[in-house]
Amino acid sequence: MSFLVKSDEDFSAIHEIIRAYFVGLYTGDSAKLRSIFHSSAMLAAPDNHRSLSRWLMDVENRSSPESQGHAFNFRTLAIEITQRQAMVKLECPLFDHFYIDYLGLLKEEGRWLIVNKMYTDVASSSERRAS
Repeated sequence: MSFLVKSDEDFSAIHEIIRAYFVGLYTGDSAKLRSIFHSSAMLAAPDNHRSLSRWLMDVENRSSPESQGHAFNFRTLAIEITQRQAMVKLECPLFDHFYIDYLGLLKEEGRWLIVNKMYTDVASSSERRAS
């Protein structure tokens, strides 16, 4: 039995959040990123847990991939929607890192927002290209 609910409206809304997420990461636009996250969202990587405000400050204080001439190579790997919750798996190559991000989203008050982000660097971009 499948519990997945796939409405075009929900998929469209989640795709827009993913697009905003990719653009925000690439351009370093913390306001765009803030607009798609729930204010209480937490971000976690192995041995690295941050609040949303701390992560956004880190994004603001680094050079953007766009300003350094890096390619825009982000990719959506999977989207699963179950009623008013969703899990998204993404490839996010940033600088010399190759992140796999898992974004948890909830639909509350008619709006989808990211409530958590888990991520890990699976290999540097140069190692991935070599293989």
